[in-house]
Amino acid sequence: MNHSPATGTPRREPPVGESTALVSGISAAVPVPGAEAVDDSVNVAVFAPDLESVDIHYTDPSGQLVVTVLTGHTGQTHHGLVKALRPGASYAFWAHGADLPGDGQLLLDPYARAIVEDDDGALWGVHVSEDFDWGGDAPPLVPWRNTVIYEAHVRGQSMLHPDVPEELRGTYAGMAHPSVIAHLLSLGVTAVELLPIHFHLDEPHLQDLGLPNYWGYNTLGFFAPHGDYASAAARKAGPAAVRDELKGMIRLLHQAGLEVILDVVYNHTAEGGADQKTYSWRGLGNLAYYRHDEAGNYVDTTGCGNTLDFSTLPVIEMALASLRHWVADYHIDGFRFDLAVTLGRDEENRFTPHHPFLEALSADPLLSRVKLIAEPWDVGFDGWQTGRFNGDFADWNDGYRDTVREFWVSGRGALDGGGQAPNVARLASVLAGSRETFAASGRGPLASINLVTAHDGFSLRDLVSHDRKHNEANGESNRDGSDDNRSYNHGVEGMSGDEAIDEARLQTASNVMGTLLLSLGVPMITAGDEFGKTQRGNNNAYCQDNELSWLDWTPDAFGEKILRRTKAFSKIRREFLQHQPFVYPTIAESSYLLWLNAEGVPMRQEEWTDGGTRLVQLLMGSASGSIDGLIIFNGHLDEQQIRLPAAESLKDFRPSEAAETSFELRYGTATDIKIRQGTVLTAGDQDFVQGNSISVYRCEAPRSRSVTTP
Repeated sequence: MNHSPATGTPRREPPVGESTALVSGISAAVPVPGAEAVDDSVNVAVFAPDLESVDIHYTDPSGQLVVTVLTGHTGQTHHGLVKALRPGASYAFWAHGADLPGDGQLLLDPYARAIVEDDDGALWGVHVSEDFDWGGDAPPLVPWRNTVIYEAHVRGQSMLHPDVPEELRGTYAGMAHPSVIAHLLSLGVTAVELLPIHFHLDEPHLQDLGLPNYWGYNTLGFFAPHGDYASAAARKAGPAAVRDELKGMIRLLHQAGLEVILDVVYNHTAEGGADQKTYSWRGLGNLAYYRHDEAGNYVDTTGCGNTLDFSTLPVIEMALASLRHWVADYHIDGFRFDLAVTLGRDEENRFTPHHPFLEALSADPLLSRVKLIAEPWDVGFDGWQTGRFNGDFADWNDGYRDTVREFWVSGRGALDGGGQAPNVARLASVLAGSRETFAASGRGPLASINLVTAHDGFSLRDLVSHDRKHNEANGESNRDGSDDNRSYNHGVEGMSGDEAIDEARLQTASNVMGTLLLSLGVPMITAGDEFGKTQRGNNNAYCQDNELSWLDWTPDAFGEKILRRTKAFSKIRREFLQHQPFVYPTIAESSYLLWLNAEGVPMRQEEWTDGGTRLVQLLMGSASGSIDGLIIFNGHLDEQQIRLPAAESLKDFRPSEAAETSFELRYGTATDIKIRQGTVLTAGDQDFVQGNSISVYRCEAPRSRSVTTP
């Protein structure tokens, strides 16, 4: 594009007629009462309560810039029928108002389905149709119980993949390359959760530093895909080709049985603080779209300069329309809502799980069928709300994250230093699905999205290799990013080259990954953790679009080992949980989890409260009377002698066969696991478990070897 309202003389078209539509954006013209039906015209409407009048600037089929006044004005919406605004045309609103500079300002349509930038840096919407051959595409509809989420970045996932053609690396098409899909399936992944793919901008301070917003949490288009993630060929062909590449990616992932979940950012916009540039909402309806205090200043619960006001109907309608667009037109299977507490704040800026927006998601016939995931906090007053969202949501469980880190990572550091570490009680609680967190909202373990790492924070390898963050490359003198990491470097900061330290780090990381995949709830693996990805201690790599953030598909020895262990634990998860009810456990008297002490008998209350208790045996059974498996978690530094569950402890599961039950050591994180793997012991036998390890036994009655782990 090379046109701009500031250059040349645009042709002015008289209005065709008046529309009574009240929805912002563009749609194909339909008969409107009182308006002349005109071929090759479209209905245009924009909610703009702050504006005196609105023109639409657009390109006609010959490429000439045309201006039409939206003469209709119903309530707070300007509207009209516009002639010859065809698919492929770029357009924007020219707004006239007392608060706008000079004779007005070019404003982007908040409902634009595609966004492009012209040679002068101005942003324009593009009118695109939604035509696409989905070829019988159907959503995988994976039950929550069977879901394993993989959080990934479209660009970073394939940028360094040697099997992806160079022209497709870092693109939507690269994300769906057969080699990438094969890797995801080998991990047991069922859903890909993509960091934001909505059109976004880089923040001014990053532009000054010459850095990008790599993560994309700075949205300017809630209906438009980010064009830079498409291949060069698609970008050259135009917005319709970009749209088709993204839809093609989704179709291919669906064919592989993988769901696609989008990370969406409805809590703020790229317009930033009041002193930053106006692009769209601020010029159209500042008071209607953004939350203000009594003095008229922005209320910021996002840390990004502005907050969309979900106590107003226009904001709720826009967010719902955007979500419906991505489900209906792009076949998206779910959403992870960034800073979701902001989306549930009422007129008094207080969070309520019964907020109209949250209730509307549950009631909507389209949106109620997809997965809804809350990041259950923001930076405003009373911003931590994990466990309080309504029953249609699953929550990112930060309590799970902190507990697992404290037990296995920082806890090991404390023990190595001669101090004390947390006992096993809290670990057992999160292994069982964090019941105390979610019960009050009427939800069970499947409401818990279990995570230990995410895009924000240390990678798994960095978690066991660094005591402190190293964010100097971000240009903020290492002030950014969290200082509360619960990490442990195992004696040397950063990459060590010491075989003993590397082995200790591998064992800790393996314990974390094993715990994640063996816990009740829904596990989320962060892309690259399965490879031992390092960001060299950067725990806030949001502006690092380079090898620091991209996945390295040629892992070192550490990466190869953690990859094998991730795949093994994923297989064990599928085997152990295949018989479990969808809500697990069901009722107290039929609980299928049995917690045993080192002697193989049920844990006593004093053992749960004893600060020195760092070992527990977890016996998992099912309603059919089978014992699916036994997992022993040993957080002590030293080897511990244990007794496998006594026959008396097994009677609730298998009354007639308790004494004959045997257990086969199938897998674990101990260094001697390859030597001992396959050992078969009977109920009540003594065994030993290595320090800082997980041991997994499979029940051998009835005998079954349906799954073989590496």
